[in-house]
Amino acid sequence: PGTAPGLLGVPAHELRDRRVALADLWPATAVRRLAAEAAAARDPADGLEAVALRIAADAPAPDPLLTRLVGALDAGRPVAATADELGLGARQLHRRSLAAFGYGPKTLGRVLRLQRALRLARAGTPFARTAAESGFADQAHLARDVRELTGLPLRDLLAP
Repeated sequence: PGTAPGLLGVPAHELRDRRVALADLWPATAVRRLAAEAAAARDPADGLEAVALRIAADAPAPDPLLTRLVGALDAGRPVAATADELGLGARQLHRRSLAAFGYGPKTLGRVLRLQRALRLARAGTPFARTAAESGFADQAHLARDVRELTGLPLRDLLAP
């Protein structure tokens, strides 16, 4: 989380909930060159991944403070306590979170909790236990959050 702005050169909140052509962000010649490079690979998906990894290697390192933010929220720490630990006010934390992730720290915490739940559920952990181990109040809370964040029921996200 938080790497897209460094790669794309645009604050994440400017891209949230939008489909934006890469040519709208980067020079058209660079986009054409990268597309041709990806397409020239035996497997276009592998070619795209190679291009993305090379671009990521050249991107600036993520802000260490944001890395700490993700770690704290992923561990289930409350947003207010995390802001205090990072030495930021609530509004400053919110602004930095919007720029890096596209949404505020509370939503980031929900997304990270959902990712934990998906890892457990994909490993075969029963949904009730997945909910408890991921920090949800119960299985219904997990189901509600999954649908609110993804628009899909949990079973659909787990389907092969």
